[in-house]
Amino acid sequence: MPLSAPPAEQAKDSALYQEVLHFYARQMRSLDEGEVADWAGTFTEDGVFRANAHPQPQEGRAAILRGATEANRKLVEQNVQRRHWLGMLQVSRNPDGSLTAHTYAQIIATPQGGKAGLELSCSCEDLLVREDGRLLVRHRQVYRDDLPRS
Repeated sequence: MPLSAPPAEQAKDSALYQEVLHFYARQMRSLDEGEVADWAGTFTEDGVFRANAHPQPQEGRAAILRGATEANRKLVEQNVQRRHWLGMLQVSRNPDGSLTAHTYAQIIATPQGGKAGLELSCSCEDLLVREDGRLLVRHRQVYRDDLPRS
């Protein structure tokens, strides 16, 4: 059976998939390394971060930055290192050019001198848009698996 190149659409989808994977790798590494301003900068100015663990969404990049700064402060005080591991990525194109990305997220926490452990298991849905050629999150919905989805 001869090898042949994949159809153009499949190659285009593979490139998009890889781009989104790299986006998440950079985004989550920023958060885990405490570079919360860089992490918040991956959201649009009017971005929204919703989670079933929080009663109110964080609306706007400034609010998202405040929330991440506070969470990071607590981790530093507790001497805990978190690592976000995203997987099972599905990406779809929307008619308006935006993207919908679904992932599973596992958050691993390691106390200084302690043993790493799975802290949280979640599913995430992002609406990604391009601004000045960069992917940014316009809307993120996180569902912790241990809580009701509402």
